[in-house]
Amino acid sequence: MKTIAAIVLGIAVSSTAAAQEVRPYKEGNVVAVSFIRTKPGKFDDYLKYLHGPYKALMEAQKKAGLVLDHRVYAAYPKNPREPDVILTVTYANMGALDRADESDAVTARVMGNIANQNKGMADREAVREILGSELIRELVAR
Repeated sequence: MKTIAAIVLGIAVSSTAAAQEVRPYKEGNVVAVSFIRTKPGKFDDYLKYLHGPYKALMEAQKKAGLVLDHRVYAAYPKNPREPDVILTVTYANMGALDRADESDAVTARVMGNIANQNKGMADREAVREILGSELIRELVAR
């Protein structure tokens, strides 16, 4: 009986110690990164879109509290399968990605109805190709 009590006490003490252990970081913002390759001769056309309607949408989402920040970066590809534009959108956390209804409402207000949004998407296909995307999370030192 003493052996069982000692084992239970040992498990309880080790569980408490493990629960109190603190990671050397905390989870920070979540960033959606998109890798884009513009079609030959279409870089400036795509940048006009990014600094026009896309920026208006991102600023509206920022004002609505859906995103924290957005950026556009130029990249210098070494081959045709690498991006020449990288887009980032920063969210407060993973939960912010689950606000699709609010985001859709802002998008409709800025970009118009679904048919108009789909036409815009098709138009952008003529100037760029999406090579991929990923989500990354900032780890902030404690």
